[in-house]
Amino acid sequence: MHKIILSVSSLFFLTLSLHANTISITGTVVSDNQKYIGARYMGYVKEVYVNIGDRVKREDDLFKMDSAEFDILKEQTNLALEQAEILTDVYRSKLDEIRRNKALLSRNKNSAFNFNDMNENLSITAEHTQSMLKAMQAIVRNAAQKAKEVSVISHYLEVKAPSNGIIVQKNLHVGDMVMPGFPVMILVDLDHLEIEAQVSESDLLKINEGDFVKFQIPSIRYKGRGRIKSIVPSANPMTHTFTIRIKFKRDNKKIYPGMYTKILIEYNPALYESSFSSH
Repeated sequence: MHKIILSVSSLFFLTLSLHANTISITGTVVSDNQKYIGARYMGYVKEVYVNIGDRVKREDDLFKMDSAEFDILKEQTNLALEQAEILTDVYRSKLDEIRRNKALLSRNKNSAFNFNDMNENLSITAEHTQSMLKAMQAIVRNAAQKAKEVSVISHYLEVKAPSNGIIVQKNLHVGDMVMPGFPVMILVDLDHLEIEAQVSESDLLKINEGDFVKFQIPSIRYKGRGRIKSIVPSANPMTHTFTIRIKFKRDNKKIYPGMYTKILIEYNPALYESSFSSH
């Protein structure tokens, strides 16, 4: 019974491919949204939360890097900010005290001994204190910005999934050193699958973007219909073929990237011959 089913399926596809107005090619299911995941900063892997084949959702934790060095840096930054804020308060209080003394001196200038000298000294001290206060306020702003940057870095130590999908490759374990710029995981989005195929240069005139195609995935006995999404305008000089992408609706949950497909593209022979003769 199994052999009969296979022969009927093969006969169906062979019958269609024998028509003079069809192009028969093969292709592969690919993901149109494949993510290469790495770390932004160098460090050691502390925890790994997923394995190959795991399905994840956007913002799910993938792995975590050791934060010991960043914790020290964060503590130092927060301490510097705290010290700068304390000194700012000290200079602000000192400036307020000088202003009160000047006001008190002004009210008692008639009885004050050497009023002009005292008032001038207070003015000079107030000006100096004002300058120091501005400088400390600038230091506080810089320290706050540094603390914010360290906080952002700490956030990136926990790597999360950028989208829904399935983990198809994982090249890290607990204790591994991760370098920035090198992918350690590959995440494939199963909701945006396409078929990639190669078309002979001689058949390029017979197809157009937007054309509907029929295809089969023999391994799961699936038959479907898709549409040519794009024709990549770059030929392979060795095989003289062009890459095409076919968009289709994934209405079978067993369709995965990497699956082998058979494709039939129908075309109008009259239009092809007229186009050929015009050249």
